[in-house]
Amino acid sequence: MDKNTWIGFLLIAAIIVGFTMLNRPSKAELAERQRVQDSIAFVRAAEQEALRISEQLKVEADTAVAKKDVAQEDVQARLLAAYGTFANAAQGEEKWITLQNEKLKVTLSTLGGRIARAELLEYHASGDSINPLCLFRGDESAFAFTLITSNNRIIQTSNLYFTPVESAEPNKAILRLKTTSEDAWLDFVYELSDNYMIHLTLAPHNMQTELAQNINALELQWRQLIPQQEQGRKFEERYAQLQYMLVGGDMEKLSESKDDNAKESARVRWIGYKDQFFSTVLIADDAFLSSQFQSTVQGKHSGYIKEYNTHTSVPFDLSGRNLTGMRWYLGPNHYHTLKAYDADVERDQRLYLNKLVPLGWKIVSWINTALVIPMFDLFTSWGLHIGIVILLMTIVIKLIILPFVFVSYKSSAKMRALKPQIDEINAKFPQDKMQERSQATMQLYQQAGVSPMSGCLPMLFQFPVLMAMFWFLPTAIELRGKSLWWADDLSTYDAVFHWGFNIPLLGDHLSLFCLLMTICNIGYTYITMQSQATDPNMKFMKYMMYAMPLMFLFIFNDYAAGLSYYYLLSLFITILQTMIFRWTLDDKKMLAEIEANKKKKAGKTGNSWMERMAKAQYERQKQAREQAKAYAKR
Repeated sequence: MDKNTWIGFLLIAAIIVGFTMLNRPSKAELAERQRVQDSIAFVRAAEQEALRISEQLKVEADTAVAKKDVAQEDVQARLLAAYGTFANAAQGEEKWITLQNEKLKVTLSTLGGRIARAELLEYHASGDSINPLCLFRGDESAFAFTLITSNNRIIQTSNLYFTPVESAEPNKAILRLKTTSEDAWLDFVYELSDNYMIHLTLAPHNMQTELAQNINALELQWRQLIPQQEQGRKFEERYAQLQYMLVGGDMEKLSESKDDNAKESARVRWIGYKDQFFSTVLIADDAFLSSQFQSTVQGKHSGYIKEYNTHTSVPFDLSGRNLTGMRWYLGPNHYHTLKAYDADVERDQRLYLNKLVPLGWKIVSWINTALVIPMFDLFTSWGLHIGIVILLMTIVIKLIILPFVFVSYKSSAKMRALKPQIDEINAKFPQDKMQERSQATMQLYQQAGVSPMSGCLPMLFQFPVLMAMFWFLPTAIELRGKSLWWADDLSTYDAVFHWGFNIPLLGDHLSLFCLLMTICNIGYTYITMQSQATDPNMKFMKYMMYAMPLMFLFIFNDYAAGLSYYYLLSLFITILQTMIFRWTLDDKKMLAEIEANKKKKAGKTGNSWMERMAKAQYERQKQAREQAKAYAKR
C-alpha cells in the first residue's frame, strides 16, 4: 500500500477512536448504571430466596381466612406473616373507578390498582356497530409490581386491595395501598388527559421502613391478550406485533408470524402491544431497565390474535423525592395522532410513536410521508367519499408518472415497428450464431435510435409509488368501516363467495375487487403482448406473463379491498392510456421516423450507450475468434 492509503487508514482509525471516546459514558453514568443493575440483581435474588416461604405462608393465611372457626387473631397473625406490612391490604372488596373523556374510557380496579378495561369510544369492533371497541377487559390484561417488604416478604400488587382516595381534580384517581402503619402508604395516581393518554405516578409515603432498604428499582410484569377486532384474522395477524423503542430512537420488533422472545439490557423508552389498527403502549417517564419480552400466537378459534408478556424494571425512590411515572397510550394506530405527541418536543425527548404505523422500507416510507399521506389528507379534508378519494389519488399518481410511461410506450412502438427487420436478422443468423444475431440486433437498434433499456425507466419510478400504496392503504385506519358498493369495509377483504372450507393459498372466500383486478390485469397483459415484438422461441415467457395476474388473485384475496380497488383503478387508467397512445402513435409514421433516423446516423459514430455496447460486443467476438484460431493451430 502507498503512503496515501496508510494515511487514510490512520485517519479512519482516529475518527473511530475519537467517536468512541466522546460517546463513552462518564464515571457518574457508569456508577449509576451499576447501582441500578445491582438493585435489580438484589431484587431478583431476594425473589428466589423468599418465594418459597412467601407462597407457603400465603396458602396458610388464605386457608385461615376461608375457615369460619379460626380465631380472628390467628387469621391476622397469619396474614401478617404472609404479607408483612401489607397484611391489611390482603383482604377487601373489589371496586371499580371510571375515568372518561370524549375518546377514551378506562376502568380502574381496586384489586391490584390496575387498568382493568379500556374502551375507545369513537371505534367499534368488526360486526358490532353499537358497543365501543374494547382493547382489553378483565383477565385479558394483567399488570403488577413486585414489592419486597422489610421482613423479606415478596408481594405482588395484583394480590392486594387498594383504597380509593377522593380527588378534587377531574379525571384523576388516587388508589392507596395501605400498610399496617397509619402513616405509611403507596399511592397509584392515575390522570387521564384529553386524548388517548393516561398517566400513572407511583408516590410512596414513609415507605423507607416498610420495604427493603436496598431497593431502588421495582420489578414490573405486564401481560395482555390481543382480541381479534377485524374480519380477516389472517391479515390482522400480519400487523399484530410486540414492538419497543430503545432510548435513542432505535426500534426493535418481535416476530409477527411465530412465537418469539427477546432480552434487552439497554434502556427501553416504550413498549407497544400492537394490533392492526390499535395499540396499547406503555411509556416510561425515564426508562425501563433490563427487559424481557415474549410474544405467543393464539389459536385460530380462541378469539385472540397474540399474547404479549413483558418482565422489566423501573427506577424507584423509596423516599418519594423522585417519583416513578409512566404513561399508557390506548388508541388507534393513526399516523397524525401518534406524531402529534412529538409536536413542540425536544428531539431527544420525542417518542416516535408514529413508527407503530408500518409505512414500508425507507424510500417507500419517505414517499408515503412526503406524497401519499399529504395527498390523502387533502382529499379527505374536502369531505369526499373514500372511494372518490382513492380515485383522485390514482389519477394524480398516474399524471406524475405519465411522461415516463409515454417514453416507455414510444420505445415499445419503435420495437414493434422494427419487428420485420428483427425477424430478418433472426432468419439470417440461426440459434447457433447467437453472438452474430445479437450484434446485428444491437446495430439495428443503434441505427434506429432505439434503446431497449428505455422501457425499464417508467417501472423504476412507478414501482416505489405502487409499493407505497401497498403499505399505506391496508394500514390506513381511515378506511376502517368505510363502505364502497358491495364492500362493507375497505380495510378488509370484500368476500362475495364463501365455500366453508379452506383452499390452499386462496382461503375460504373470493374477494370481488381482487377478482376484478385480476381480470383487468389479464386484459392489460393481453393488450401489452399484442403491442410488443416478441421472439417466437420465447413462448414460455408469454405464458408466464399471463400467469403473473393469476398469482395476484391468490396473493391479494385476503388483502384490504381498498388496496385491490386502487390497483383496479390504476390498471383501468393504464389501459386507457395505452389505447390513447396507440391512436396518437401511428406505426407507419413511427417506421418513417426510424428510417429517417437511420439515414441521419449513417456513417456517423458517437459515444452513445448503444454504440459502446455494440463496439464492446464486437471486440469480444473478435477476441473469441482469435482464441479459437489459436486453439485450432495447436
